[in-house]
Amino acid sequence: MFRYLSFRDFDWTLLVFILFLSGLGVLEIYSATYNTRFAGAHVRQVYWILAGLGVMFLASLVDYQALLERVHWIYIAALVSLVAVLLFGQKYLGARRWIRLPGGAHFQPSEWAKLIVILALAKFVSDLRQRELSWPDLTKAGLIAGIPMFLILVQPDMGTALTFVPILLMALFLGGIRPRHAAVLGLAALLLMPVAWKFGLKDYQKARLASFINPESDPQGSGYQVQQSLIAVGSGGIWGKGFLKGSQTQGLFLPVTHTDFAFASLAEEQGLMGALGVLLLYLMVLMRLVHNAQRAPDRASSFIIMGVVAVLSFHVLVNVGMVVGFMPVTGIPLPLLSYGGSSVLLTYTSLGVVMNIRMRRFVN
Repeated sequence: MFRYLSFRDFDWTLLVFILFLSGLGVLEIYSATYNTRFAGAHVRQVYWILAGLGVMFLASLVDYQALLERVHWIYIAALVSLVAVLLFGQKYLGARRWIRLPGGAHFQPSEWAKLIVILALAKFVSDLRQRELSWPDLTKAGLIAGIPMFLILVQPDMGTALTFVPILLMALFLGGIRPRHAAVLGLAALLLMPVAWKFGLKDYQKARLASFINPESDPQGSGYQVQQSLIAVGSGGIWGKGFLKGSQTQGLFLPVTHTDFAFASLAEEQGLMGALGVLLLYLMVLMRLVHNAQRAPDRASSFIIMGVVAVLSFHVLVNVGMVVGFMPVTGIPLPLLSYGGSSVLLTYTSLGVVMNIRMRRFVN
């Protein structure tokens, strides 16, 4: 399995971008948790990054074709883990999202389900013979993404569940969805929105959407996070207030600065130029991934890489949009910049699969 692989074909440029973002994340987590009860989170983040690097190199050596051949079993295991969360998961802030492991560590199956659904959809769409998807194909693809999405919604974790939507849309687009089918599905989604609002959303989720439309209506309640985030971003100016000098961050006015609102903390301390620099790094990462997808050896591998692109793009757009008030608060972290072991490991594992595809371009 490893005989013909060479790390000469490893995308070292992509790795440099990823490590630079990870390093910036560690510094920002240190600043955001300075003199708080989360102090020391940056050290744990370093451990997660090192573990992620190890997993990435291991994933780059395991043949992605072997994963695709066994993806149905992996998919079933993912569903079992999501059901286990609902039955035995640890409840925090009204949601069951983690399984507590021996030693105090926490495992979040919903993060890994993203990569598994990417693999499952890549296998399904690549095995289709026709150039365009039929209604039965669309139904099967919808179920592949929809079942884990539903299990995550029940936790409830709407933010993570929504990340399956761009994965599905990317698979349908690359798989050859017909324009009239896309129009019908779009119209159906619009018609179902009032039903989802009335029966699918909880009260706090409705409050978040309402505060997104008018954050000034409840500045001390549902609109507090957005208001403080906008103050932090705006007060940073062009060049920022400097490392460890953000008044909103260090004064603890800005909530969850090391997770969901890490970008707001960075914008306050590093200013517009620092924020644009980080966004440029994300753009370079996405461009490298698209470049690797264009040079992928087969259809399935191209789908896998573009699925990773869909997830990362969605996370960046939604998180940054949330910070500047263009998106509702959903709890979606910023990849590599926000604190979180499951998120870091998923990102590095996904990149390891991408590296695996790149290294096998000329094998066989």
